[in-house]
Amino acid sequence: MRIGLFAVGRLKAGPEKELAARYLDRFARAGPAVGLDLGRIAEVGESRAGSAPARKREEAALLEKALPEGAALILLDERGKALDSHGFSELIAGFRDGGRRDLMIAIGGADGLDPTLHARADATLCLGKLTWPHQLARILIAEQLYRAVTILSGHPYHRS
Repeated sequence: MRIGLFAVGRLKAGPEKELAARYLDRFARAGPAVGLDLGRIAEVGESRAGSAPARKREEAALLEKALPEGAALILLDERGKALDSHGFSELIAGFRDGGRRDLMIAIGGADGLDPTLHARADATLCLGKLTWPHQLARILIAEQLYRAVTILSGHPYHRS
């Protein structure tokens, strides 16, 4: 299964981009052994529309264009469900084992994600109750993807 990331906002060169890339590279190297491949990383600029609902609609349209047909969709949202790392790895494995060819994980912009995306999403997760800037959210999800692969493969990186 190919796993892609969609992010509103672009990572500029610097330590955040380097750290996210490091974990995504680890994921890309370790994932195929458990049937997971790194898919497309789609970065889009924040909408410049005049209202939050309009910005969310525009950003949702960009996500829909980047979303492979039939893909599972996980949204990252502060009101989502909090999972531990084992739960996250089981969620991914469930999509994989259920025959999904693609999974997209979406990080919204400053205004959040459009309600149409919430209606379409297969899961909505949070990274805890704190609010994270999208740069850090991207690092956190990249690390958790790598951690999920290590859990699924029985590698000792994750300790319970």
